[in-house]
Amino acid sequence: MGETILLATDDGIALFRFEDGRFTELLRTLSGIALTSVGRPKNAFLAGTRTGILRSTNGGGSWTEAAAGPVTPHIRWLLVHPDRTDLVFAGTEPAGIFVSDDAGLTWTGRPEVERLRDEHGWWLPYSPESGCVRGLAFHGERGYAAVEVGGVLRTLDGGATWDLAPGSSGDPQFRDPPPDHVHADVHSVEVHPSSADLAFAATNAGLYRSRDAGETWMRINADGYTRAVWLDPGDPEHFISGPARSVGRNGTVIETRDGGMTWGALTDGLQSPWPNTMVERFCAIGPDHLAAVLDDGRMTILNRRTGRWGPGPDNPGVVRGIAL
Repeated sequence: MGETILLATDDGIALFRFEDGRFTELLRTLSGIALTSVGRPKNAFLAGTRTGILRSTNGGGSWTEAAAGPVTPHIRWLLVHPDRTDLVFAGTEPAGIFVSDDAGLTWTGRPEVERLRDEHGWWLPYSPESGCVRGLAFHGERGYAAVEVGGVLRTLDGGATWDLAPGSSGDPQFRDPPPDHVHADVHSVEVHPSSADLAFAATNAGLYRSRDAGETWMRINADGYTRAVWLDPGDPEHFISGPARSVGRNGTVIETRDGGMTWGALTDGLQSPWPNTMVERFCAIGPDHLAAVLDDGRMTILNRRTGRWGPGPDNPGVVRGIAL
């Protein structure tokens, strides 16, 4: 049967099947609407936009606005909890977190996030808004959120309440964070399936890792501005990162198999470094493939068995989000 892949693009939704290394287009919908993110909770498709969340319960045939959507409508990221397919989280701009326990039909905000935002003066270098939540990750009741520019948030109760991770000051002005702290400009977070304590943050200053649930952090790669990391679920010492020399410039892909002590290029099949783009997100497709979405909307696929990158689907559009 292969995998079905939902793509959020600048021109609506594209749905593909990936099987035997080939993509087959299944659906195009929401044409003319620029999407920011996409999610697939229980029995629904969700599409994030700059003006709210759209929801379909018939496989993309028709769409409605969420009955009670986030009051902060600019959606930056959608995440379905890995263990509860009716539990969905939305990160917004300005920085906020909204939660739905009915597969995206209704949403409630977490006011403590807004209080932290205002208290610390979170900001964005490219927008007048006060920061954004642009990444979320969960392992059981433990969750993490990436704040640009503000640091890492943590929840210990399944997303009911949030606070700054102890190793994140929340001060967006720190160019060099204090010892054992993560950089404040965080673009994505990941948590390893083997342990809720093993968290990673891709930042302006490289890749950070915490082995103690965000209490302390160590920079394990300072190779450049980083937005994305992929963690091998079968090996906590193996991960792939997509750094760039500067924002959206001279991006590449690197890999470590010893927990970040040494790194090597993972560029077979790529024309990298890319002069004017970088990796925005990684997404595993089944056990053998990894998708990389670039910040210019292109997509490339790694065959993990051969270690070689190849093309994504034909004419997917300008891709902004991906969900399986």
